[in-house]
Amino acid sequence: MKFLITGLGNIGEEYWGTRHNIGFRVVNELAASADVAFTEERYGAIARMRVKNAELVLLKPNTYMNLSGNAIRYRLQKEALPVEQLLVVVDDFALPFGTLRMKPKGSHGGHNGLRNIEEILGTQVYARLRCGIGNDFHQSKQYDYVLSRFKDDEEAALPEKVKTAAEMVRSFCLQGVDATMNRYNN
Repeated sequence: MKFLITGLGNIGEEYWGTRHNIGFRVVNELAASADVAFTEERYGAIARMRVKNAELVLLKPNTYMNLSGNAIRYRLQKEALPVEQLLVVVDDFALPFGTLRMKPKGSHGGHNGLRNIEEILGTQVYARLRCGIGNDFHQSKQYDYVLSRFKDDEEAALPEKVKTAAEMVRSFCLQGVDATMNRYNN
């Protein structure tokens, strides 16, 4: 079985380390754990790895967050994968920092990357792993917040959270969304 695992984020040095790029961190962790490298291809950087009998195609779109749907649609078509074999790893300020939640479907919840994916794919029914980044911002400062860097204490806690998120991705590919939700969502 083959899966497309897409970490959402923005390309460019100025965005590395921002809250919005936690999806990139998770797919980077997966690639590092399998000792595979990303190569630049059309619409994004791609790495391929195996977890037991599952093939994972890791994608970091180079379309910027708000146009992520274009990269995902292209890669699903190129790999001949149905949307049921897609997992999107995304930041979520509706969840406290460090909270990890897998869902089989859902609305975009105001997230522009998810909004674009929904528009391009024509569905809300695709799995996503929501990574909580907290919501310590004043009303109307959401944009500045998601593009800010993590606080020092959060940055120190992040490697363990990213490792757990990577475990959740592996579980999704081997055991499915329901079993992963039952095991990891709290």
